[in-house]
Amino acid sequence: MIEFLVEPLRYEFVRHALVVCTVGGALCGLVGTYVTLRGLSYLGHGLSHAIFGGAALSAAAGVNVFVGSWLWGLGSGVAISRLARSRGGRALRADAAIGVITTAGFAFGVFLLGRYGTVKRSLDATIFGSVLGVTATDQLLVAAVAVGTVVSILAWYRPLLFATFDPEVADVSGVPAGRTDAVLMVLLCGVILTSMRVMGVTLIAATIVIPSAAARFLTDSFAKVLVWSAVIGGFTGLAGMYLSYHLDVASGATIVLVQFTVFVISFALGGRTRRTRTEPVS
Repeated sequence: MIEFLVEPLRYEFVRHALVVCTVGGALCGLVGTYVTLRGLSYLGHGLSHAIFGGAALSAAAGVNVFVGSWLWGLGSGVAISRLARSRGGRALRADAAIGVITTAGFAFGVFLLGRYGTVKRSLDATIFGSVLGVTATDQLLVAAVAVGTVVSILAWYRPLLFATFDPEVADVSGVPAGRTDAVLMVLLCGVILTSMRVMGVTLIAATIVIPSAAARFLTDSFAKVLVWSAVIGGFTGLAGMYLSYHLDVASGATIVLVQFTVFVISFALGGRTRRTRTEPVS
């Protein structure tokens, strides 16, 4: 058991990947709670694909991929929010707005891949994920995003909570819905970018949705759901990374499968707990 835990630590890139997977997984679970409770699970999937367009454009233009991808993701989020909130009876449903903007962004990225060969070589890890590309800089990046995310959630806890469970009443009550949505978009783009290097565009959405979905079976308290989501996301990121190393398989796929296993267990435990609570006392 000791050898199982210690052996991967001999390699610097694995140590970097373990940190990024653990902290990034916890962040995805934390922010994913707001996404899933709002019924916007497709948003995480869509934004990850839209951000790929920004990454491809940044690589083609020779600028910082993280900055370019983040700005592209924020722009996509604003466009989705505007389309869904358009007035005059012409607003799109949120799922339709997400589908239009994010698929266009992904298609743009694919177009650039086909047009510029150098872009393809530099973005293979972004599409499928790779622990080989994780560096010490990525560790610093995920640490900075973690601090920013926790501080933002603490500062915006009540507005985010209100807007999550009753957005219409929140809007009427003076809660700044536009700013609240913007905060969520910033946080979501940040966690996607910090985890995308390991998970890849194709699987990052799972790390946003599954931990929070599993946590909902374990407690009825929103604050505890946040904590459980972060714990599940961090644990599955760490465990999945260890398993992927020892089994010599893709890290992203392994992490998602570990998360799904935890989801099934939490579903079983949650159902049993609820049945116990509802059984009449004889």
